[in-house]
Amino acid sequence: MSTFWSLWIIVLTLTNLALVLWVLLANRKVAVRDDEDPENRKTGHVYDGIEEYDNPLPRWWFNMFIATFIFGGIYLLLYPGMGSFPGLLGWTQEKELEGHQQQAEARFSEQFGEYAQTPIKELAENPDAMKMGTRLFANNCAVCHGSDGGGNWGYPNLTDDDWLWGGSPERIKQTLVDGRQAAMPAWSNNLGEEGIAQVTEYVLSLNDREHDESMAEEGQQKFARNCAACHGAEGKGNINLGAPNLTNDIWLYGGAPSDIRQTLRQGRNGVMPAQEDLLRDSHIHILAAYVYSLSMEYDEE
Repeated sequence: MSTFWSLWIIVLTLTNLALVLWVLLANRKVAVRDDEDPENRKTGHVYDGIEEYDNPLPRWWFNMFIATFIFGGIYLLLYPGMGSFPGLLGWTQEKELEGHQQQAEARFSEQFGEYAQTPIKELAENPDAMKMGTRLFANNCAVCHGSDGGGNWGYPNLTDDDWLWGGSPERIKQTLVDGRQAAMPAWSNNLGEEGIAQVTEYVLSLNDREHDESMAEEGQQKFARNCAACHGAEGKGNINLGAPNLTNDIWLYGGAPSDIRQTLRQGRNGVMPAQEDLLRDSHIHILAAYVYSLSMEYDEE
């Protein structure tokens, strides 16, 4: 904070306090004429037959106001509040946060350490651990994958059995730790609009959807030359490359023919950020167990 703004805040704060104190002190007594009863002086205002008395504040009430000013003065000396003056105690919100974090760490470190040593499959069946996992997911993952893990357009559904990079406990944890960078290249220059339309028809045929048979046959050849290296000869994907399965009618960017053509035309680039530098190892372990629990019913099948 610059010196100017620091002084500006100090002057405004002290001026406002002084004005409020003056108003309070100036009105602590009410002037009355000699012929008036000081205890029953009235303002002349009448509301529904009720007359308003013009009496000063009760002494106890006035003293409470004075006490608040004394408290405020002491507070502004001890804590930040007067421009860039740090306060005599040296309190900062950063120190306060660190203190709370240390308290939480001391309180939960033993429990987190126990969970960190538990295999993910076993941890996924622990209700207490999953409560922690729910909060971790809500704070770090829900903004993209949805509060229920059901995904959004461009963000995978974590509650089914379709995994771009694999759904085993080890794979999920690796995804969280290192992140993922998907890369679907643009094929407009290689295939042209006609080739893109043909490959689209072939992809539709892989899902037993309505398609043009002759165009699909042409598209199959182009698919074998350009797409099979990542998606496999049968289009079932490759978890080592993050290449999606194109035969199960599950689509990350939409499965309408226009969506598929757009994906082929301009490509897609999905990013799962690495959590290694954002979360502790024990938290990542619990989070991996929670994500795994979202699709456990498929794993059991």
